[in-house]
Amino acid sequence: MSRIGKMPIAIPAGVTVTIAENNKVTVKGPKGTLERVFPNDMKIEVEGSEIKVTRPNDLKREKSLHGLTRTLINNMVVGVTTGFEKKLEINGVGYRAAKSGKKLNLTLGYSHPVEMEDPEGVETVVEGQNVIIVKGCDKEKVGQFAAEIRDKRRPEPYKGKGIKYADETIRRKVGKTGKK
Repeated sequence: MSRIGKMPIAIPAGVTVTIAENNKVTVKGPKGTLERVFPNDMKIEVEGSEIKVTRPNDLKREKSLHGLTRTLINNMVVGVTTGFEKKLEINGVGYRAAKSGKKLNLTLGYSHPVEMEDPEGVETVVEGQNVIIVKGCDKEKVGQFAAEIRDKRRPEPYKGKGIKYADETIRRKVGKTGKK
């Protein structure tokens, strides 16, 4: 049995979970509503204040879906209660970020400023000029948008300039040495 898959998911107060036909799970909470359709192979049921995920047999596909389904539902419950956030740092001379409305303006050493609009359900906050916080209730969307921001100017290994995650370490390389 999957160690992660067999663990029940506790439903906190203020959160409602409904399971419709075709394994469509809807989670409503104080931060918003999330919906997702899961494979019909998994059996998802609400028992009191817990959600349990079971699999019909021990085929390889069902085994791999078991833990995944449980984790995705747990992320939905955590997302509507506390939410998710990713922190990005901008390093480099003249590199900065600014927020105007729903647009994120990035100055990253290109000949033009880079503008990015917040997707639905995701919010960006700029602290100072070099810290961007991406917040939202859907873990997948938050991670995807943070990765898209980082891709605008990835950190380079020689000077460390670029956009990096706050908890990321950049492996630095030694530059050229001149021979005489």
